[in-house]
Formats: sequence, C-alpha cells, structure tokens
Amino acid sequence: MRRSLAPSLLVPLAVAACGPSPADLASVDYTPVARDDWAVAAPADVGLESSALATLYWNAGRNETTRSVLVVKDGRLVAERYFNDGGIDTPTNLQSATKSVTSALVGIAVEAGCIPGVEVPVLDYFPELVDSIRDPRKFDITVEDLLEMRAGFQWEEADDALFALLYEGFRPVHLATVPLIRDPGSGMEYSNLSSHLLGIVVARACDTDLLDFARERLFGPVGIEPGDWWFSWEDYRLGMSSLHLTARDMARFGQLYLQDGVWDGRRILPEGWVERSLAIHSEDAWHIGIGDHVRDLAYGYQWWTVRSGDREYRMAWGHGGQQIDLLPDEGMVIVVTADPLEAQHGGGPWRKEKQNLNLVGDYVAALPAPVGR
Repeated sequence: MRRSLAPSLLVPLAVAACGPSPADLASVDYTPVARDDWAVAAPADVGLESSALATLYWNAGRNETTRSVLVVKDGRLVAERYFNDGGIDTPTNLQSATKSVTSALVGIAVEAGCIPGVEVPVLDYFPELVDSIRDPRKFDITVEDLLEMRAGFQWEEADDALFALLYEGFRPVHLATVPLIRDPGSGMEYSNLSSHLLGIVVARACDTDLLDFARERLFGPVGIEPGDWWFSWEDYRLGMSSLHLTARDMARFGQLYLQDGVWDGRRILPEGWVERSLAIHSEDAWHIGIGDHVRDLAYGYQWWTVRSGDREYRMAWGHGGQQIDLLPDEGMVIVVTADPLEAQHGGGPWRKEKQNLNLVGDYVAALPAPVGR
C-alpha cells in the first residue's frame, strides 16, 4: 500500500527541495565583528553579491556540525558567522588542515638553512634508523616526496593495521617499519605518516620544537596566536594534524598565501614557495565522490586543488570539513570550521564532512563566470 506524506511534513520537504526564500535570505546576518585584528568591509564595497553570501550562510546554518564560516576579500573580512559550538575566540582542531601549516614550516626551514633543499634524503634526519632499513627504496625518499605525498607509503585508511597505527601513534621508527606500496616519486598516496615525518624533519633539522619554531618564524610575524598543538608519543608535534587555531587566525594564514608569503612588507615564506606549494604536482588525487561542485581534486605541497564550476581553488582540508580555501584570482579566502569528529570515521561522519566541503564548492560554483570565460 502506498503511503502519502503527512501534511506537517510537506512544508519542510518543499523548503529543503526549493532552497531559501527571499525572506529567509533577508534574515541572514553575516556582518563581521569589528575588531583590531581584521579590517572589515561590506560585501558591495569589494564587489561581492550579497544574496550569494546569504545563501552560503543559510546553508551553513542548516548543517549540524558547522562552527564558523568566514569570507575575506581583498584583505578585508566581509562576512563572518559562528554556529553550534563555534566562537570568535574559540580555537578549533584543524585536523589535517594542519598539514598545510607544516608545509609552510618546511619552506621556512629551507630558507633558514636548516634543510639544504627539498631534494635532501629524508633518512639524513633519521641516522639511528639507517641500519634497520630493509627496503633500499627508502633511501630514495626525499623531503619533496613527503610534501607531495609521493613517498610510496599507503593511505592508512586503506589498511586495517595502518589505520590502527594511526591512532596508536606514529613514531620515527615507522619510517623503517611501515612498508612502501610503490616506488618513491612514482605516484601519490595520501599519507598521514608522510606529514608527521615532515614535522619531525623540521624539528630535528632546526633543533627546535615545531610549535616554538612556528611561533617565532610564522605565527608571531603574521599576528596568529596559536592554541594547542598535540604531541605524539615521542614528544614530536603531530605534523599531520591537531594544531588548534581560531577561524580568524586560519584566515590570516590563508591571506599570507594570497600575498605570496609576504606580511606587512616582510617576507615570511621564501620567494617562490607559495607558487610551488599551490601548483599541481599530482592529478586525480582523490577518487571518492564529494559533491556536484567539489571535483577533480589534485595535490601540491600539502595543499589540495579543487575544480568548482568555472574555477579552481586551493584548499587546506581537515577531517570534519575544516577548510582554508584560497581563490587567488578573486583575492578571496574562505574559512570553514566544524566539529573535528575526533576518532569518528565511516559513512555518517563522512556525510557530515561532505556537507561542509560542499558549502564552499557550491558557493564558488555560483560566483559569476571569470572574465574571458
């Protein structure tokens, strides 16, 4: 017997199918808070269409895990709103978006002379492991291979033992014990171990704690006040995850990349590092469906490239849907924070993460076509 929907269900379903009404959009407030840490502007002053922004924030308000959405245009904060457990001064676990910060610290370490260059063999920084290496290919892994996720290590979630190891905690010795599934440099496999090893390389090469190094060389000069950055079992910061920043400070990090690594006239990242980091080093880097407007994901130096509509944008991406999205041609940074879904995996958490990823993909796809297209 075919059942009909109860009348009380018809209106919500119709609203969900049709999207927000003009009245819904008119009720959305995304006015940023005026404080000393960011210059603010009205969307119209920087050429942004208000109804598209209102749709972005209306959609964000319907997501159960979204905590904040910020939009920066031409260096000014034009839209900001917090949801659920989010707050203007509340640091968020960046999860894997931390990897993009670790990448920046590698560049700074190269500029400082701690690391001679990205072509240096990784095992140069792990002399205690040399005699225990059984796979000679590991001597060929370079710092650049780790940056590009092309070291040959397997994605941890594809293997039960490696996935368990991810939560037991990576150690330096895992450079020797975790097997390679391909030759270094021959192809991309997303690898948390690779990013964690990068953090250890910087700490060892520069004889420092990674967070102290970041405070001195990156966060301090850019005006970022970091929260916690979790340690591994062997007291190395997790180069792959778990740095905590506020959404506004995430936006400052993104703006640094839009400004080619320069802040207030001071060069923070080495010349050419931003271009190399955001360039596509691996096509077809992600094969799991995300949404209609989040597609063709590629990879650089711990940064993703995403195709959406007529545009490409760069993304620092963390579990749960944490994002720092860069649209260089538009002079825009978009930040999303969400429940980091710590230790939660599977279909339900992935559905929530995709909702946050699609917030930005759908907004970018709806922007007017670039000039000349």
